Amino acid sequence: MRLTQILRSGGGFGTLAKIRGIVYFRLSPFEQKAFGGAISHGVPNMLRRFRENVLRVAPPIAIYYLIYSWAIQEHERVVRKKPGDFADDV
Repeated sequence: MRLTQILRSGGGFGTLAKIRGIVYFRLSPFEQKAFGGAISHGVPNMLRRFRENVLRVAPPIAIYYLIYSWAIQEHERVVRKKPGDFADDV
């Protein structure tokens, strides 16, 4: 079959030619389970992925949190007025 004859037949891109001897079985998306295996496969997979990545993510987060809290405390200490500087004011 020539390519021009295939293209003139009016089929879409996925149906350009008829192939005989090959049978496709597909399940409609409306017949599938929307959350099939979400609990039995999804939760253990999520826990495994969390365990694998927690040592890669947690230390930088902890370090950044400690630096941030130290900077906030230092800023509060620096901007505080010293009562001794205003003792002679009446």
